[in-house]
Amino acid sequence: MTTKTMYILAIILSMASCDSTPKKVELDRIPKYKLKFNQLATTWDEAIPLGNGTVGALVWENDGKLRLSLDRADLWDLRPMENLDFLNYGFNWVKEQWEKDTYKNVQDRYDVPYDQLPAPSKIPGGALEFDVKELGEVESVKLNLDSAICEVKWKNGAILKTFVHATEPLGWYTFENISGDLNPTIIPPAYVSVKQAGADNPVTGQDLRRLNYDGGRVTQKDHIITYDQKGWSDFKFQVHTQWKPTPKGLQGSWSISSQTSGKDPEETAEQVVTKSLQQGIESSMESHIAWWNTFWNKSTIKVPDPVLQNQWYMEMFKLGSAARQGAPPISLQSVWTADNGKLPPWKGDFHHDLNTQLSYWPTYSGNHLDLEQGFIDWLTQYKPTFKKYTKDFYGTNGLNVPGVTTLTGEPMGGWIQYSFGPTVGAWLGQHFYLHWRYSMDKDFLTNEAYPWIKEVAIHFNELSVLGEDGKRKLPLSSSPEIHNNSREAWFGDITNFDLALIKWTYSHAAELAMELGLKEEADQWRAILKEWPDYAVNEQGLMFSPSLSFNESHRHFSHLMAIHPLGLIDPSNGSKDMEVIEKTIANLDSTGSSQWVGYSFSWLANLKARAHDGEGAVKALKDFATSFVLPNSFHVNGDQSGTGKSNFTYRPFTLEGNFAFAAGLQEMLIQSHTGTVRIFPAIPPDWKNVGFSKLRTEGAFLISAQKQDGKLKWVKIVSEKGGEVKLKNPFQKKEISIDDKITHTWDGDTLIIQTVPGQEIWLKPW
Repeated sequence: MTTKTMYILAIILSMASCDSTPKKVELDRIPKYKLKFNQLATTWDEAIPLGNGTVGALVWENDGKLRLSLDRADLWDLRPMENLDFLNYGFNWVKEQWEKDTYKNVQDRYDVPYDQLPAPSKIPGGALEFDVKELGEVESVKLNLDSAICEVKWKNGAILKTFVHATEPLGWYTFENISGDLNPTIIPPAYVSVKQAGADNPVTGQDLRRLNYDGGRVTQKDHIITYDQKGWSDFKFQVHTQWKPTPKGLQGSWSISSQTSGKDPEETAEQVVTKSLQQGIESSMESHIAWWNTFWNKSTIKVPDPVLQNQWYMEMFKLGSAARQGAPPISLQSVWTADNGKLPPWKGDFHHDLNTQLSYWPTYSGNHLDLEQGFIDWLTQYKPTFKKYTKDFYGTNGLNVPGVTTLTGEPMGGWIQYSFGPTVGAWLGQHFYLHWRYSMDKDFLTNEAYPWIKEVAIHFNELSVLGEDGKRKLPLSSSPEIHNNSREAWFGDITNFDLALIKWTYSHAAELAMELGLKEEADQWRAILKEWPDYAVNEQGLMFSPSLSFNESHRHFSHLMAIHPLGLIDPSNGSKDMEVIEKTIANLDSTGSSQWVGYSFSWLANLKARAHDGEGAVKALKDFATSFVLPNSFHVNGDQSGTGKSNFTYRPFTLEGNFAFAAGLQEMLIQSHTGTVRIFPAIPPDWKNVGFSKLRTEGAFLISAQKQDGKLKWVKIVSEKGGEVKLKNPFQKKEISIDDKITHTWDGDTLIIQTVPGQEIWLKPW
């Protein structure tokens, strides 16, 4: 029997083992794109990046020598910020200084030290150098994305192949077709140097000598070199390399290890390298390539714009190189710390006012929850640290997180409107929620997601006060980086940034409480949600706050968090929301990008995609990819094109813009934040041939789809956990024939299918 409705659609239901499944319709999973140059980069920030979330390397040329800049994510100087005296100078003191117009006291205590003190900070690890002058001119430099192996060829036939192992803290290098010695040397960072210091600020990086380390020790014997360096207090690290001659060249490996007393000792770099050489490069390369094969098999996309396609491949490669469970989260530069004798830009720390959040955006629909798990684990590990900070600075129970933290979650200060912002924990809470929704892991919901969001809500309960209108507000509110760190960067009325995060917290606390059967708690969160005011909106859309219109170009789109990423104001809610979205984005466009940085364009693409503006999203992504990245794909914040897209033309490297780019392109292809899956919701009309494979949606569904010659050919749904999937009908036909054995219903133009775990469903036009 069949059921007829408004659409023609054949739905084929099968289990993974069924022979009737259509064959060879998935997209190519291994990227064809290779990053290729005809010479080695001559600056560290244009180098070929390699990494595994724990250790990393940059391949480039320095003064005629091939250089591998080596890094490890937990190389940190963790000396405390002595100016952080929350007992005497907490949030109430800040508010008092703001009210008295003596705010310079706050800047001197909390803002200035971050700029002036060299630490706490991420620190560099050192470098391997090979004197390759005798090899002559380079013919090609290639990064193979499928295998994460860098290959350098010289015109005389010499070849270097080097990679960082996908899961082990070591790297390999092999030279072929060389004669004579080409032995490496280890170059320690310039902790001790006679060179003259250059510019010295948080953006360019402070001179490493300001850390006041004693010089490290380099020891060499035969084909072995070890560099041992003592850092602050009892921290120390080791860089080690060993190599051996081969019939046509040499082969070696390297590692970096770190050690702090009080922690279980890990293998030293020397032990790691010795073991790796015993096992051999063939075994190491086999497991390395197997990991990357699995990585690229997670998801892929195919779009007709080669600039966007290739940039997406590079972003996903960097994501696979920078994120791991068991490793620290993605910091500003991850495992590619500056190799220029200075500390990294903004100390290479963890900025939670935007940077860490954007860095994990592509992991959700990109089907890389395994990589996002490291971020969740880190937040959970240091939750006691965050709760102590919340109690000490704000005097509240519950949970907030410093907006700028060290490796161990300790606050660092800086512009405190965001480094001590009142709603940081809420934005991080969204990642717990997204992990739950994209995984449907009930244990995670019970033990991690709901407890985090609930404790953030408790913080808001205790911090909030009643305003003159009888609605709740914060004693002081902020909109990150608006008015920089001046007194005016605090608001007496509540900003749309803080309000959106607060509303999101209460509404999602209620949702998760209901999911867990906690109706009384859900009712409590809904009741408190009603006590907060509406968003500040005028004729131009969302404002910064009721007292400040959006009237200036600014890099941080803090005022429109309710649209994206929070999805509280959304086209699915009807024409009123759509009007606010259109006016807000139009105002953003008309105000201009003079004060934007690269990540602003990536974020704009996500916003345009949410507004179903495919052409606008493409333009924003292309502006990013052609103007704000270096040839190796690193996002450097400033406009490098000379086309006037931004007045910022500097080049401090940070990663969040890269990963937000990937998320923006994925947002054009699939959306599920409303609970209904939309396929190709924001692609331009001229994208006639476009597809994707195994993008993940909320509800733990993996979706694949292919459009050819402007027509959708098929959709494949894989249900990981079972349950109901809602799909806005993406096909063009006006009738439908569905086998009655498939449990389904229609709600308008939305198809609702009941699934079981492991089920595959194929949708094809009739």
